[in-house]
Amino acid sequence: MLSDVCQKTLLRNEVPPMKPRDPELPPEHDWPIDPWRLIERRSSQRLLPRTETLFAVANGFLGMRGNPEEGRPVRDHGTLVNGFHETWPIEHAEQAYGLARTGQTIVDVPDAKIIKLYIDDEPLYLPSAPLSSYERVLDFRAGTLDRSLVWDTPSGKLVQVRSRRLTSLRHRHLAAFTYEVTVLNADAPVVISSQLHNRQDATPPDERGEQFDPRTTETFTRRVLNPELAREGDQRIVMGYRTSRSRMTLAAGMEHEVTTRNAYQVSREVTDDVGKVIYTVQAKAGEPFRLDKFASYHTSDTVPSHELADRADRVLARGTEVGFDRIVEDQAEDCDAFWERADVQVGGDERVQQAVRWNLFQLLQAAQRVENTSIPAKGLTGHGYQGHYFWDIDIYVMPFLCYTQPRIAKNILRWRRSLLDHARERASELDHHGALYPWRTINGEEASAYYQAGTAQYHLNADIAYALERYVEATGDRSILGESGAEVLAETARLWCNLGFHASDGTFRLHGVTGPDEYTTLVNDNTYTNLMARHHLRFAARVMREIAEEDPNRAAVLREDIGLAEAEIVEWERAADAMFVPYDSWWGVHPQDAHFLERNVWDIKATPQEKFPLLLHYHPLVIYRHQVLKQADMIMALCLLGDDFDTEQKRRNFEYYEPLTTGDSSLSPPVQAIVAAEIGQHAAAMHHFRQSLFMDLADVAGNADHGVHVACAGGTWQILVNGFAGMRNNHVLTFDPRLPSEFDHLAFKLTVRAQTLHVTLTHREISFSLSGVQPLDVAVRSKRVTVQPYGERTTVPLT
Repeated sequence: MLSDVCQKTLLRNEVPPMKPRDPELPPEHDWPIDPWRLIERRSSQRLLPRTETLFAVANGFLGMRGNPEEGRPVRDHGTLVNGFHETWPIEHAEQAYGLARTGQTIVDVPDAKIIKLYIDDEPLYLPSAPLSSYERVLDFRAGTLDRSLVWDTPSGKLVQVRSRRLTSLRHRHLAAFTYEVTVLNADAPVVISSQLHNRQDATPPDERGEQFDPRTTETFTRRVLNPELAREGDQRIVMGYRTSRSRMTLAAGMEHEVTTRNAYQVSREVTDDVGKVIYTVQAKAGEPFRLDKFASYHTSDTVPSHELADRADRVLARGTEVGFDRIVEDQAEDCDAFWERADVQVGGDERVQQAVRWNLFQLLQAAQRVENTSIPAKGLTGHGYQGHYFWDIDIYVMPFLCYTQPRIAKNILRWRRSLLDHARERASELDHHGALYPWRTINGEEASAYYQAGTAQYHLNADIAYALERYVEATGDRSILGESGAEVLAETARLWCNLGFHASDGTFRLHGVTGPDEYTTLVNDNTYTNLMARHHLRFAARVMREIAEEDPNRAAVLREDIGLAEAEIVEWERAADAMFVPYDSWWGVHPQDAHFLERNVWDIKATPQEKFPLLLHYHPLVIYRHQVLKQADMIMALCLLGDDFDTEQKRRNFEYYEPLTTGDSSLSPPVQAIVAAEIGQHAAAMHHFRQSLFMDLADVAGNADHGVHVACAGGTWQILVNGFAGMRNNHVLTFDPRLPSEFDHLAFKLTVRAQTLHVTLTHREISFSLSGVQPLDVAVRSKRVTVQPYGERTTVPLT
């Protein structure tokens, strides 16, 4: 029996929309199930673009794609440092005042992954090499990428090659590798060439001939990295560069240690773009040759490259002093600490458990050493979205960080404060008061050339405030407000009163904005934006009043520094109370914007599968004329601001907007799954959960080669915790569980106000224990319980 909303929807769109197919993974004999490892048993050319992303290693500062050590085959070389970028002038066909002028693109730093192997002058090349065994493993607990193979060479040699790679979680600037070669059945001449290769300039640009895709990175036809120095010594090479336009500096170096009883010689070759340390080995049968390699990267926008090179020398010396094996031990310790805080156990489906941990591991790799930056949309696993920071992190990743790694969450909030002057300048440029943060950026300046779907997304200001509120709620740490958060909160809030206006009917309106859905732009009264602005204004007013009462000195500083007066706070409250929230009584739903329901409905089922995503196949004007969604805009409002809607409103809105959502954005499945779980649509919740969970592992969106969908990984955690466990935090933790029948239990931990809450959910009960010293009140389906400290378990039946 269809609900009335579904029946009405069918009147507007005669056939139900086509849903994306469930994700498909490679067969288990190629990718076996393991709860703590991603395993590849066959090197596949077809899957190469995807596996370069899936097997990447990163630490939040430095990332390396999962290319083979030998440097070939490859779809996209990638060694990336967070925030290291080149700029370029944005060329608008028709100029207009206030358009973004300077593009920013993350660029490759010299590639230290390369260790080429030659046996009898024959290179190891995986696509053509006869391999009697092969296994590559991304180990979530060890934090390493390991590979083992046996190569049957054309000359009849059996060669065992073992390698390990990591980007250190403990030593931010350090990557470490080991490469061990053993000729098993005969003596043989062996050559190993360890390289540091500036691929940004030494490799011809864009040889792949890809189709147009605005989500990919900018390609430079001019030189980007200009050489400034090269140092050589024994088995060490350090190279220094400066970018052409952004004028950022870089030093990259490599050092080596050898363990073997074989005789060998060492030589070096250095050019502007390639440094090589070459080992010529007289290998004895069964005698291994082990090469440990250490690489260090340092960047700056103020420090000269020769000083960065000095830092690289010191890090390399430290790496060799500590030794590769100890670095591996430290990596495992740091991973253990992460899993102790962040692991989520899902009982009943081993493939799901493996995929959940892979997603969580991506969050570790994207965030662990984020300092003075944010998290790029693809982390440091690919060039997608040009290494830019978006609002995705504030909404999709910050909740995970707040409840598992609050230190990193605070770092990101501090980074937002560091960009406040840029945001003020941007607001002034657009004739606004306060601050307007850029929709996409690296250096703090707006880098979106397409303002309709970029700059016009004013909701970003409210998203930042929402992330700040979530951090304070989760941690109880109000010091961020005194340190920097209050200025950000006030300056972003005051923009709304200047952007909007009080209409003749007494309501407060926001016109000419774009919500999260990029298939509907420059609209009046986008419901998500209006609701988030209202929430932002009320939160800002409450915080400013609390500061005035609790810390008069801080309030005086705010009055002096940013001119904040009581009259302005009153105006925030007035605007919030009068905020217009669109609602259509006939449909019984909230229109996505004031005129959304007047548009024709896009017939999704009649659209050929090859025409998705729509943005690659239809002019924006065609899309904008229709009711069709890229991002689940209104459903996101239901998810983030659930207390603003009753259950029936959530159901009706979900049933209306769910069929209109294309699946063209990885941001949609997490919020769709959470709301579907809340309203009892379990099949839809599981479908969207699987879409989110396997977004990259099964290449659901078809662009996993661009890098990991980090926001989707964060959204996957939210589905488990906020969707299936039903956790919310509005001054008190509440749980309204919806455990899918496919799972028999769900267990996770939350860091709440410096204590660790252990949560275990089954179909019959939910239980809590607390590692801490203060009791914690929680609510389960409106029943308040107090969880006692010191590990005492509290169990609540779910009947």
